[in-house]
Amino acid sequence: MVQAFLERDAAYQGVFYTGVRSTGIFCRVGCPARTPREDQLEFFPTTRDAVFAGFRPCKRCRPIEAPGAPPAWLKMLLDAVDGDPESRWTDSDIRALRLHPDRVRRWFQKNHGMTFHAYARARRLGLALAQIRQGTSVVDAAMDHGYDSLSGFNEAFRALLGTNPKTAKGSTVVHIVRISTPLGPMLAGATEETLCLLEFADRRMLELQLRRVRKHFDALFIPSSNAILDRLAKELDDYFRGTLRRFTLPIAVPGSAFQQAVWQQLAKIPYGTTASYRDIASLLGTPKSVRAVARANGDNRIAIIVPCHRVIGSNGDLTGYGGGLWRKRRLLEIEGITI
Repeated sequence: MVQAFLERDAAYQGVFYTGVRSTGIFCRVGCPARTPREDQLEFFPTTRDAVFAGFRPCKRCRPIEAPGAPPAWLKMLLDAVDGDPESRWTDSDIRALRLHPDRVRRWFQKNHGMTFHAYARARRLGLALAQIRQGTSVVDAAMDHGYDSLSGFNEAFRALLGTNPKTAKGSTVVHIVRISTPLGPMLAGATEETLCLLEFADRRMLELQLRRVRKHFDALFIPSSNAILDRLAKELDDYFRGTLRRFTLPIAVPGSAFQQAVWQQLAKIPYGTTASYRDIASLLGTPKSVRAVARANGDNRIAIIVPCHRVIGSNGDLTGYGGGLWRKRRLLEIEGITI
């Protein structure tokens, strides 16, 4: 833990928290604050333990906030966008909320991979696409969302979605949001009917999974929420609080027949229990397919809800997990399992 803290090893985010006796504060791993002496460090498994030991949270790394959660200073702007997603924002509008445009831009680039203006523009284009899919003409949709010319609307549309409005009319809109959790931000995607993606935002396979979703659904990704994603955020919050044991969201997991069979078996593993790859292979009637089961397990695109974290080795040890073994351990601990 000393080495991980001093080296700011992000792989240990959420595994433990570090109190600094000389300052009386506690930090998460990776805190950019000045490095203290080793003999001043004290370690805690949770923020609650650190607070009860008399330490106060660091103002730089904010350990009591979920990683990736929007800071309090940004809430007014986010609420304004949600309240009027068709508004065309300018730097003057941002300053009117007593925010600096550069600060807002840096936060959005770090947490969403785009500037605030690009985010707001994507929201507007997403609404325009929804209108077009419901029968509104491309010209009317462009004018309704503040575009002075059809060419400007088409250019913005192509820059964001890689296609033109008429072609996009037949595609499936997949709404994409980041959801903050105690184990780090997750990227979630949903159509109007089903959840089709839930992955930790730092997973190496995330780009591959996004490409698969795009291919399976002929999808156009729009950075906005919908009823399915709002419901997901609530159920995830209840799960991490320990008050929800069964998710009720409709999900869509296109894949091969074998993959779908494996994922169906994963979904049947009860909360608070585990199974091995060998167990699943046996339940499928193919006891020699252990490795294939493991591969299908790793290809699961809906983490936590399709509970691949409940699959362990035949000897009872933790095995690979796309979100990192430390997350797998913590998810099992939430469900009352210690390994």
